[in-house]
Amino acid sequence: LAALQQTPTPLCCCRKPSAVPGPGSPQCPLVDVASASNFSCFQLQHFHLDLRLNFAVKEMSGWLVLDLIPIQMGNHILVLDSHPSLLIHSIDCKVPRSGQEEPVSLTYRIDPFTDYGSSLNISLPAAAVKPGRLIEITIRYTTTDGPAIWWLDSELTCGQSRPLVFTQGHSVCNRSFFPCFDTPAVKSTYTATVRVPDGVTVLMSASRSAYSKQDRVFQFSMEFPVPSYLVALVAGELQHVDVGPRSRVWAEPCLLSCAVKKLGGSVEHWLGVAEDLFGPYLWGRCDIVFLPPSFPIVAMENPCLTFIIASILESSEFLLIDVIHEIAHGWFGNTVTNATWEEMWLSEGLATYAQRRITTEAYGEAFTCLETVVRLDALHRQLRLLGDNNPVSKLQVKFEPGVNPSSLMNLFTYEKGFCFVSYLSKLCGDIHRFDHFLRDYISKFKFKSVVAQDLIDYFLGYFPELQGAAVAQREGLEFERWLSGCGPPLYEPDLSGGDPLIQPVQDLCDLWRNIECPDLQTVTSFDLSVWSTFQIVLFLDRMLDHSPLPHGVMANLSSCYSTLFDGLNAEVQIRWLQMVVRNTFYPDLPRVQAFLHKHTSRMYTVPLYEDLVAGVMKYVAVEIFYQTQRRMHPNLRRTIQQILFQSSSTQSNQNAPALSLMSSSSPSPSPSPSPSLTTQPQQPSAKATTTIALRDVNVSA
Repeated sequence: LAALQQTPTPLCCCRKPSAVPGPGSPQCPLVDVASASNFSCFQLQHFHLDLRLNFAVKEMSGWLVLDLIPIQMGNHILVLDSHPSLLIHSIDCKVPRSGQEEPVSLTYRIDPFTDYGSSLNISLPAAAVKPGRLIEITIRYTTTDGPAIWWLDSELTCGQSRPLVFTQGHSVCNRSFFPCFDTPAVKSTYTATVRVPDGVTVLMSASRSAYSKQDRVFQFSMEFPVPSYLVALVAGELQHVDVGPRSRVWAEPCLLSCAVKKLGGSVEHWLGVAEDLFGPYLWGRCDIVFLPPSFPIVAMENPCLTFIIASILESSEFLLIDVIHEIAHGWFGNTVTNATWEEMWLSEGLATYAQRRITTEAYGEAFTCLETVVRLDALHRQLRLLGDNNPVSKLQVKFEPGVNPSSLMNLFTYEKGFCFVSYLSKLCGDIHRFDHFLRDYISKFKFKSVVAQDLIDYFLGYFPELQGAAVAQREGLEFERWLSGCGPPLYEPDLSGGDPLIQPVQDLCDLWRNIECPDLQTVTSFDLSVWSTFQIVLFLDRMLDHSPLPHGVMANLSSCYSTLFDGLNAEVQIRWLQMVVRNTFYPDLPRVQAFLHKHTSRMYTVPLYEDLVAGVMKYVAVEIFYQTQRRMHPNLRRTIQQILFQSSSTQSNQNAPALSLMSSSSPSPSPSPSPSLTTQPQQPSAKATTTIALRDVNVSA
């Protein structure tokens, strides 16, 4: 047994570089094919950003200072990830405490890398580069219209009074924000100074902040090491209200009271439950900023400052799930991070498991089981569309150079990852014992980046009796098969605890599917007005699975429920309207038009436009688009144009859908994908392209 513990069977395929990075890097460092940088040759200790925001020309300009320690002898080239939209003005180098007073100007070269970035190759002075000796690299630059930076004219904000800008780094977008080692394998602390016009408030994903009103300068400090994708900024007309001793809500003034009312004191309650389960919250602040509908994903777990789309305020239950999921990332994803995007499940699968442990403790088993059933239904729906042998259904998805990691963000990352973590919990035989394991896992690997092998080695070492029983090789449930096998999860947790909420939903589905004109008295015995949002969503998702329905069924469904749905949140409405479109039910078409006139969020517009184009209502979609396009962010406008005017070729290839996401890191179940599975072009958003997977994701991403 001791020998087995010392030499565990390798379960993951690591791409190992020849050099070993410094502290804060994974124990089994990988070659990150999504990064052009030579991050394994340097230890990044700290970096500083000094930026000026110019809303008139939509530019950020300033400089970046990198504190680097070379690791290898003879390496005189520093390679950073960059982007064609990022304009380099000059680069220089200093060696602190060496007697060198003046910085030395450096030569550099920019080479193409992929369609989502380029490589910045900097020649370092040979005399300055010595292993273990600190060097400071200063890069002066200007950002233009890059994929990480979203400039919103005042018309695109909620208040429509002042412009706003935000950044979205997940997963490989921040290389257009600042040159960096754009890989989750590298973590460091950072500071920032941001100069803005009068009346603009700046927030960053930082643990400390200060503001000089006289100079209109904001200063930030992140004292804990983070990867590049978790550096985030938002600036605009923002106000706040404290909702707890370590949490506050930020939003535009017109949104603030609603956001505070929706969250109340819940954030501190959720943090307390999470700490009881997984140990201390290490980040200090847990603030939340609500962003306009142009925010390309549902939510993003930027440390100390969660970004979340304001549209989700319509649904209290979805808001609850989204915020708790991002809180869970405070332990899983932010404190302990996946070292490569090929193993994103290490963040998202564990965060989803943690989210459900929190909701179980806070709201009971039935609520959590219901939400999980909605999500696993979506997972199996996706598998039916893609096929069990599709490689994107692997937990360890190996992608070739040039493939954008954002295109691999999908439900498997969340739900298959969740099922594997649930299986590990079941092996322990005691869920509370597994809670203690996760707490100690966080303690051991905090502020580091890990691979699956790290988690599994620690698990088998923590439970030697399970290693002795060879659970990693249990037939049909081998850990290797979990990680590298295609298809559905090999195990799903027992969700019977949700039967009191789930069974009525299934009974009503059976009633409508089996009888074109069910007895009105029987139908009214199911009072949807007292159902939760997740119950109604489950009902509509399962009815969507059986669309198209007979015209009589749609007419009766509309007669019974359409007025009720009009008064409910957008998560319910969009699913009902998808049923209207897919069943070509013209009497309720005005509801589709009204919805698309009201909502300009990607997560609500794209699914409906795809369904409209896939059926016989394309003319309706075109008309609505021309009436509403001025209120859309340019990126969303381009996506809708692609759906409307270039969809014929993509619809003909229905058997080979691309798998991506509508949102990051947030776990909200997406509206059902349209039958055509039309794939949208990659947008400058990290977590937003098609409706087949998440409105998330994602992004957490």
